[in-house]
Amino acid sequence: MNKTLNCIMKKILSLLFACFIASMLKAQEHKHVILVTIDGFRPDFYFDNKWNTPNLKQMLKEGVHAYGVNSVFPSVTYPSHTTIVTGVQPADHGIYFNGVFEPDNATGKIYWNFNEITSPTIWKAAKSAGLKVASLMWPASAAAPIDFNIADIGSMGEDIREKYAQPQGIMDTIRKEVFPDKEEVKWGEDEYNAQVAAWVIRNKKPNLMTIHLISVDHAEHTVGREGQMVEDAVHEADRSIGIIRQAIKDAGIADNTLLIVTGDHGFYNVEKSINPNVWLAKAGLLNPQDESNWKARFFPVGGAAFLFLRNEHDQQTKKEVLKTLKSLPTADRKYFDIIDAKQLKKIGANPHVALALSGLSGAAFGKEVMGDAILAGEGGTHGYFPNTRNIQTGFIAVAPTMKQGVEIKELDLRDVTVFVKEYLNLDLPTAKGRSSVGYYNAAN
Repeated sequence: MNKTLNCIMKKILSLLFACFIASMLKAQEHKHVILVTIDGFRPDFYFDNKWNTPNLKQMLKEGVHAYGVNSVFPSVTYPSHTTIVTGVQPADHGIYFNGVFEPDNATGKIYWNFNEITSPTIWKAAKSAGLKVASLMWPASAAAPIDFNIADIGSMGEDIREKYAQPQGIMDTIRKEVFPDKEEVKWGEDEYNAQVAAWVIRNKKPNLMTIHLISVDHAEHTVGREGQMVEDAVHEADRSIGIIRQAIKDAGIADNTLLIVTGDHGFYNVEKSINPNVWLAKAGLLNPQDESNWKARFFPVGGAAFLFLRNEHDQQTKKEVLKTLKSLPTADRKYFDIIDAKQLKKIGANPHVALALSGLSGAAFGKEVMGDAILAGEGGTHGYFPNTRNIQTGFIAVAPTMKQGVEIKELDLRDVTVFVKEYLNLDLPTAKGRSSVGYYNAAN
């Protein structure tokens, strides 16, 4: 009897072991990329000991990192994230700002739907290659060709997020399986998003997953670059990276996974709020009493403001705006640089903009059209022209065959795209970043 039982047990154990090996081999059939952005991610978070970031500092030892990564213009979340998944600048991918410039009646419309992107993406390239794709809280990803997707829909509301989540019912499944004891899932908080990402990685083993962690950006907007709120948010983001790394191991895909942690922009402290439309109103170029009556209008985007002309080809009005700006007293003029059309074209910014302002001396931009043009400011912001250290974001990548402890002096966000493209061997010829091949010990 005991012999028979032992024999049966051995067969069962052998079968279970075979199933385990089969599942592990299945997971290894394709390579995997887990691409994580920390909104407002700065290189000092992994360089400086003051930040409690053990997971990022461990990745720093194990892989390749950048001293700094240049953002796009404006250096804000939605255009930056879209550059990361397309490998092109905003002028080519069409997501120019977070919010849409509405000339006569601002309603708060944002760029949130995948169909607004005008360039090929790594998501679609991966799907076309037969790979499994997932995404969590990524901007402008609603309705994207993604198998498992919960999008960042900004202020559109939870009903819209639920409507566009893929597959249908995925959010209910996550509530039940990941947060059975929670009354509410707070999608804007890293504590929740990391656990959802880990669940997707363990259960779905995506070949490509894009993950957007948001809490650090909120903290830096609230109190600026430093402070307890920022320290707590940075530590939570780092803890989230640890959760994601553990999920990669648990899923059995660590031996062929490229993990990238990067960001979208850095941050500046804000001391002044500059309202350039006040100057345009005084010059008679817009009517502060009538939103639809204007010849020129600045669209403020945090640390930058973009000039739109009612008639895009109205050079006379553009000259009047420049004359107004250049005639300001030095005390006002010190708060901004003028970014001309040539610079805008070179950086790949919105091609419909006549010129832009980028803040200096602790200045950000506001939307007032009456009253004082210069007001007190607080907290922190981004959006500035991407030519300073403070506005650079960070980058760390680890993979089994990647070189260790290597520093890249400077990247830009398009280079991140190529890391993904080359590791997964995606067909994405439009991506314009530099090759990543030299950062591996062996052929990928």
